[in-house]
Amino acid sequence: MKFVQILEFKTTNVDAMLELDAKWTKATEGKRTATSIVRTLDRDKPETYLWIIEFPSYEAALRNNDLPETQEISQEMRKLSDGEATFRNLDVMGEEAL
Repeated sequence: MKFVQILEFKTTNVDAMLELDAKWTKATEGKRTATSIVRTLDRDKPETYLWIIEFPSYEAALRNNDLPETQEISQEMRKLSDGEATFRNLDVMGEEAL
């Protein structure tokens, strides 16, 4: 079953956050289990971002989280966040193109 994780965080330094994301993407090439990511900015909450990350399954997301590169980048991202990030862990019940 597909799995989606939503990461919500606040930061005043989104450019540095995006650089870390690019660093993670390069470092995990061939290893990561994430299949897609949508990066969004909340229009109603200044400096609040939501990244929507898709995985083939919950188990694949756990393997992705366990990668040393993911752990390292997560620590660096925490330093750039204003407060704690929120994670939403979602099993995909269905999807369709509209």
